[in-house]
Amino acid sequence: MGKVAKGGKKVAAAPLAQKKSAKGTKTNPLFEKRPKNLRLGGDIQPKRDLTRYVKWPKYVRLQRMKRIMLMRLKVPPAIAQFNHTIDKSQAASLLRLLKKYQPETQKDKKQRLVEMAEAKKNGDESKTKKPTVLKFGLNHVTNLIEQKQAKLVVIAHDVDPIESVIFLPALCRKKEVPYCIIKGKARLGTLVHQKTATCVALTTVKQEDNAELGKLAESFKGMFNENVEVRRRWGGGIMGQKSQHVTQRKEKAIQIEQAKKLGLSIA
Repeated sequence: MGKVAKGGKKVAAAPLAQKKSAKGTKTNPLFEKRPKNLRLGGDIQPKRDLTRYVKWPKYVRLQRMKRIMLMRLKVPPAIAQFNHTIDKSQAASLLRLLKKYQPETQKDKKQRLVEMAEAKKNGDESKTKKPTVLKFGLNHVTNLIEQKQAKLVVIAHDVDPIESVIFLPALCRKKEVPYCIIKGKARLGTLVHQKTATCVALTTVKQEDNAELGKLAESFKGMFNENVEVRRRWGGGIMGQKSQHVTQRKEKAIQIEQAKKLGLSIA
């Protein structure tokens, strides 16, 4: 309503007059309230974790199913022993030693043979010593173990099929050759310039590395060659959460039934 003037006439109200805001609420003109409309055709939906709803590729699903199946099934000791591997610090020191004895690459071998041919052509042929390098290849390593030439054998834990290396630990124990199981066939593969390697072996080392090799061989003998518990322990048999709860309930019901027969009370 307009204000009444002194003469009795009404004065028109201001057209853009601001209404007085309610007490205690002050609005900041810089930050305007814009509520989101998340309905169809409205604002962009917030990011949600849709991992459970993704249809993964078949190879991923097969990997996961295989992993679960290996957990559920009971695994005999001969296969379960491959889950007993050396720890991170031992693996680091072992790989450091093995890296010193990497075999030469194809490029280096070609260059060496060219130099030898040039020297032979010029007449100054000299006898070269046999290089001390890592031995790899399943058949080669097996022959070295049988002839007791291997000083240390390193076997990968994830060889597929596992049957190809399943006999190696027993053979090493029989021939009293120190062996160990390491995680990752690809790690052994990089040492010998291959994608993967099932096992590698050391036959000889330089004089300065004898002490380190002896220390590693001694510790691996105690962990693997002389460890009877590993050879007897079964693996797998780990059920899912639901199955575990069901078995627990069954066991509890059996205990209550037995207590009733004996006249006891179980809380």
